Formats: sequence, C-alpha cells, structure tokens
Amino acid sequence: MTEDPMAGLLVLAAGDDVALATRTLSAGEEVVAGGHTVLVRSTVPPGHKLAITARAAGDPVRKYGATIGRASTAISPGDHVHVHNLSITEADEPHEFGTDRHVPPLPPGPRPTFQGYRRADGRVGTRNYIGVLTSVNCSASTARMIADQFRGPVLDAYPDVDGVVALTHRSGCGLVSDSEGARILVRTLRGYAAHPNIAGLLVVGLGCEMLQSASIVESANIPASTVIRQLVIQDEGGIRRTVRAGVDAITDMLEPINALRRTPCDVSELVLGLNCGGSDGYSGITANPALGVASDRLVSYGGTSILAETPEVHGAEGLLTRRAVSEAVGRKLLARLDWWRAYTAAGGGSMDNNPSPGNKAGGLTTILEKSLGAVAKSGHAELTDVLEYAEAPHGPGLVFMDTPGYDPVSVTGIVAGGATVVCFTTGRGSVFGCKPVPSIKLATSTELYERMPEDIDINCGTIVDGTQTLADVGDTIFRQIIDVASGRRTVSEELDLGQEEFVPWQLGAVT
Repeated sequence: MTEDPMAGLLVLAAGDDVALATRTLSAGEEVVAGGHTVLVRSTVPPGHKLAITARAAGDPVRKYGATIGRASTAISPGDHVHVHNLSITEADEPHEFGTDRHVPPLPPGPRPTFQGYRRADGRVGTRNYIGVLTSVNCSASTARMIADQFRGPVLDAYPDVDGVVALTHRSGCGLVSDSEGARILVRTLRGYAAHPNIAGLLVVGLGCEMLQSASIVESANIPASTVIRQLVIQDEGGIRRTVRAGVDAITDMLEPINALRRTPCDVSELVLGLNCGGSDGYSGITANPALGVASDRLVSYGGTSILAETPEVHGAEGLLTRRAVSEAVGRKLLARLDWWRAYTAAGGGSMDNNPSPGNKAGGLTTILEKSLGAVAKSGHAELTDVLEYAEAPHGPGLVFMDTPGYDPVSVTGIVAGGATVVCFTTGRGSVFGCKPVPSIKLATSTELYERMPEDIDINCGTIVDGTQTLADVGDTIFRQIIDVASGRRTVSEELDLGQEEFVPWQLGAVT
C-alpha cells in the first residue's frame, strides 16, 4: 500500500487501476498516486475510487491487486470510478488449494488468560445469561412477557446475572420436518440452548407445534451445569398461568446462577465471531485487516475464529481456498458458493444484489470489491474447515461458516455455533448487539467514530489517519477481546441491545 499524504490517496497494490480517496477530491485539482500524476475530472468522496490508469469499455479494473469488475464505459485517469462506469464480472482468478498456508507465529511473552465461566462440559462462557427460548412463534409473546419481568432494577440484587433474554423467532411449525429449513432451525435453537453463555434455560412451547420443546432440550448437549425448565402453554392452562410459572422458574434460577464465579481461563478457550455490516471503502484497509491481525493472534494461541457471510466472499474465495488445509476443505467452500448462485438466481437476483445502497454510498461498487475487503477479517491463518449454518466448529483454528450476509441472520448462526465474543466492523455505522454474546463494534474511520461515539468501541480509522499502524490497532482489538471476555461491557451491552437481533435463517417450504 502506497500513500501520498498531500494527495489524500492510497494505492493498495502494485498494478491497481484505481486509488482510494481519503479526503474529498475536487474537480480540477492535480494529484499524484502510484507514480501517476492525475487531474481529477469530477468530485470523488472519501472512501471512493479515483482512476489512475485508462480503461476501455470491457477492460478489467483492479484494486487490491485483483479484479473488482469491468469498465462499463471508457474510463480516463482522474475519473470517479463507481456504479456509473464499473459493473460486475466473474472473478478471473483460478482456484488453487493449500498453496498459501500460514500458521500464525506464537507471540513472545506469557500466554494471555481471561476471566470466564467454566461450564460442566469444559467449555467457557464469557457471560452469565438466562435464556427464554421458544420452540415456535406461537409462544414468542409469552416468552417476551416472562423476560420483561426481569428488566431494569429487578436484577440489581444479582450482579453476576447478565440478564434474562427472550430468544424468539417466526417459525417452528408448518415446516417440512426433514427439510433443510427445519434442520437449520433445530440446529440453531439447540446451539443457543447449549451455549456456554447460557447458565439458565427456560424453553417455552405452545403444545401442538411440529417442533416440540422437549426435542430441543433432549438433543442439545446442554452442559449439566445449566439450570433447565420447560413450560408448555396448553398444559399450563394459558398464557397468564405460563407467564406466572415462567417468572417463578426464573426467580428460582437467579440465586444459584448469581453464585457462579469467573476463574482464570486460557485464551485458547475463546471462540471469536467475525462479522461486518454497513461496510464502506475503508473497511478493507482499516477495521477488517486490523481484526484479521487479532484473529491470527487468537488462532496462534490455539483459539477459534469463525468467518462467515458466504455472499461476501464471492469473488475472493480464491484467497481462502489457497489457505485451505486440504483440497476437500477448499471445495466445500466452492460448493457453498455454487449453492448460493443457484439460490439467488431462483429468487430472481444475483450475487451482486449485495452490496447494499449504504455500501455503495460508502464507496463500494461491486460484490467482488466488497468481498476482497471482507475476507481481510480472517487475517492470514490457514482455513481448517467449512461449516453449515449454526454448526459448531470441530476443532480450533480459523473456520468458515455458511451464512447470509444479512447481519442478524449471520451472527445468529455464528453464536449458535458457539462464538463467545463477536467483533463487528462497520463503516456506515451499524447499531447491533447479539445477546447472549458481547459484540465489540469497530469503526473503519475516525469520522464515523466521532459521529457515533456511543455506538462504537474501537476507532480503526487511526490507520488511515497515519497515527497508528495496522499492528497497533490489531493489538488494541485483541486486548479488548480479552477484557470483554472477562466481563467488560461493550457499548451495545450498555444500550441493552441484542434480544431482537436473534434471527435464525429461514429456508424452505412452509405448509
């Protein structure tokens, strides 16, 4: 990456056809980037792209050293490159497997530890929540009524209980029982029921639904230390009686859960979820690669990182297949992308329906460009496995989970898979939480951090400002992960966000 501080431009790789503007470029000014002297032909906002070489219509346009699209019209040096002159194309990189594998080196010094809750199955939680989980949408309102009785000062007497969260959804009945959609829902609910951040569990069902509440509990591998109760509205005699019984059940859980204590745990016990939302032109050069530094460090200690959002690796999958531990792992990723191409086409769309309007306003033009920046969250560690939605990792290291790019659905799958801390990068300013797991919000620019200071935990814009290095910010993120895992509250937790963001991926026929 080269920079001309006076020009306000970054060239991200040798041979790139565009430079990234780090300030507003005005028509008529002369700038220098990548050895090119360019006359700016129209206004280019921060985070957007300025052409530094000429491209004919149909020519590939390169950024990050890779193709991000093709010129839809002739592009001259000094042009603003965006949706009006750049269109999607298939990525031109051949697929290789295992040719770029790296094991992150173990950092010098003592191994980090964090203060976590050791559960009976050996896993470690970072929070102490009571979950009110619904088997079907018909019991959702009842679950919320129960959880609402424990909002506010009622829990002040139980400082080591992080809260009571209602985990409700819009399905659970009318499903084809052996369909992919039903399997995903069951796997998601069981993942939350067994999550190490859930110390107490109340499962609420209606009674006549396809997905019975007992089937969630009986097959979820819930730690023996988790306090569990089940209620069925039809058996209890209606909503009011169920709410009273639910309040009594949770009240009985509070004292024993509050008595649980954090103990020192090795950093390898952490499972980190990686997600981005509201990305912009800075995402791929500040917050995402800085998070990649922190992810590599965790993996080097034997921890686990989960990368997700399958539509947002389209066009950059070659970066991951080259890091796969085997060709079989790489081909699992390619198979999921093939599924997504068919899935989006069946819905009348394409993979380039992503980026969103907000992404484009922030300077991202095609899904290829967005994906190249999004994959940077995973650092450089080798890819050890590819998981289905809400599937738990089978071992440590960097793994990929098949999820949509839509943030609540993606992170719900990551949490169901066992993530105990989530790092969420944002360029436009996403406001997101994900109970029962803390979400650390990372801003891609100083402008965003200063505009939304009560919604952001860490400013990664200092990288492009030139006041910190990528390694500096990566170290800050890693240290914050340890602190948050030990109980430090994130801004989303202070705002009590995360209950409504439980959104399982809904697929398949509803009968």
